[in-house]
Amino acid sequence: MSKTNELLRKATQILLGATLLYTGTLHLTTRRIEFQAQVPTWLPLSPDFVVIASGIIELTLGLALISLRRRREVGIATALFFIAIFPGNINQYVNGISAFGLDTDRARMIRLFFQPLLVLWALWSAGVSLKSLLIHRK
Repeated sequence: MSKTNELLRKATQILLGATLLYTGTLHLTTRRIEFQAQVPTWLPLSPDFVVIASGIIELTLGLALISLRRRREVGIATALFFIAIFPGNINQYVNGISAFGLDTDRARMIRLFFQPLLVLWALWSAGVSLKSLLIHRK
């Protein structure tokens, strides 16, 4: 891998980490109620608990991404987190919940397509290829 490519990956990993620090902070402060509205009703946990826990996880992942340590493991953990919270985005679309400026079905549908991009961003920036995830290592 070229130095330029590696530098770009690290820069995007740091940017993703900063983004998670920002959104994690919002989970615990000014946007807490909006995040609670996204928690699926079928989830047998308090929406406030889910929002607080996911905010703490986002802060932890954000710091880990910025540290540039254990990049592969942190990238995979971040991708798995983005997959785990995807039902909240689906819930927002299916139930027509307006939050974060997503006040139309069209806007909520478009938002659904961004979650896979976040998964790919987490993996790519950490130098993890999809192929390497599928290959069984002994």
